[in-house]
Amino acid sequence: MTLPQTKSSSKPTTPSPNVVAWAILSLAIGGFGIGTTEFAMMGLLPNVAEGVGVSVPTAGHVISAYALGVVVGAPLLVAIGAKMPRKTLALGLMALFTVGNLLSVLAQDYTTLLVTRFIAGLPHGAFFGVAAVLAASMVAPTKRGRAISMVMMGLSVANVLGVPLATFVGQQFGWRWLFVLVGGIGIVTMVCMFVFVPAQKAHPDASLRRELGTLKRGQVWLTLLVGVVGFGGFFAVYTYVANTMTDVAGFDAGFLPVIVGLYGLGMVAGNYVGGRMADWSVMGSIYLMMGFIAAVLVIYAATVHIQWMALLMIFVIGASGAMLVPSLQTRLLDVSPGAPTLASSLNHSALNMANALGAFVGGLVITWGWGFTAPALVGAVLAVLGLAIALFSGFLDKGSRTGRAAVDG
Repeated sequence: MTLPQTKSSSKPTTPSPNVVAWAILSLAIGGFGIGTTEFAMMGLLPNVAEGVGVSVPTAGHVISAYALGVVVGAPLLVAIGAKMPRKTLALGLMALFTVGNLLSVLAQDYTTLLVTRFIAGLPHGAFFGVAAVLAASMVAPTKRGRAISMVMMGLSVANVLGVPLATFVGQQFGWRWLFVLVGGIGIVTMVCMFVFVPAQKAHPDASLRRELGTLKRGQVWLTLLVGVVGFGGFFAVYTYVANTMTDVAGFDAGFLPVIVGLYGLGMVAGNYVGGRMADWSVMGSIYLMMGFIAAVLVIYAATVHIQWMALLMIFVIGASGAMLVPSLQTRLLDVSPGAPTLASSLNHSALNMANALGAFVGGLVITWGWGFTAPALVGAVLAVLGLAIALFSGFLDKGSRTGRAAVDG
């Protein structure tokens, strides 16, 4: 692959496939860094707790602070940057992410670490939202799903390569090196984006009011609700996967890295397939995947005590969840014409809320004494509810089209 030419032209041109490939790779590297810092913290939590002198449960609030930053930052930062060119906004968001992680290196106490993790989480959702819009704008409409999935591939690959590497480095050399590593990835991302991502002017009518106007659209909220509820089942299983695999499937704790790696490989495969499914049919893919996730979680609950089935199903669960994301992201672009950036960014706020919902309801049924397979069954119920919401959204779409056809006729 040869490097793209960056000479400007007075005549606007569609980026060549070579330019698009390098631009999407640059954005995916940012996703790789974000995924690494988000998920590696879970494996290093005991080290962090010891380092700042708190208990492990208390240290877990550091992860919650990051998630809260994601939820707050997505609408806030996109609204603030509404009039900025998208490339400039993406660079600024990655700069904030990098600074937040490097400040975490310097945190000497628990309170400071909470603040720096919150700062690092602020640009998470906004970056993915802007990156999705950038990627979709560089390709034909029939290839938007694939372009978005390639940006999200960085997040999936992080679970296979970035998280194990960062965990190893953190265990061997100290947990602060996780943030040094991620800060370095952030700097590489900014350099690559500056060189390879084509400049895009802001929408001529871009404004804070225009972006916030997206929130008046019922279909935006329905799509976000599909993500919060439907994806909650995915996280209900993932949150308690270690206990399920050791206590129910009977694996040794030392085998957990292999299990988590299988889960990550499933995400990579699912993300790849999901992009192509979104290009086939956005709503059709959402319907299909919500039903598939429900079925997969029921099978997982019924067969997890069989070790080879447990390994197979953990791969399939990772794949099924990742297959859904490109369609949700593309759907948000479709239902927010003229101001897609905020809606696209809110997808990641929704997924973090799904994380909280899944962990909560999963923990609730375990506390009630239903066992470690119960979260999967609760997750299946959530997936069915997500499917019902998606079907209602599609029904409203069909009704709207019928009404317009009647008026035109």
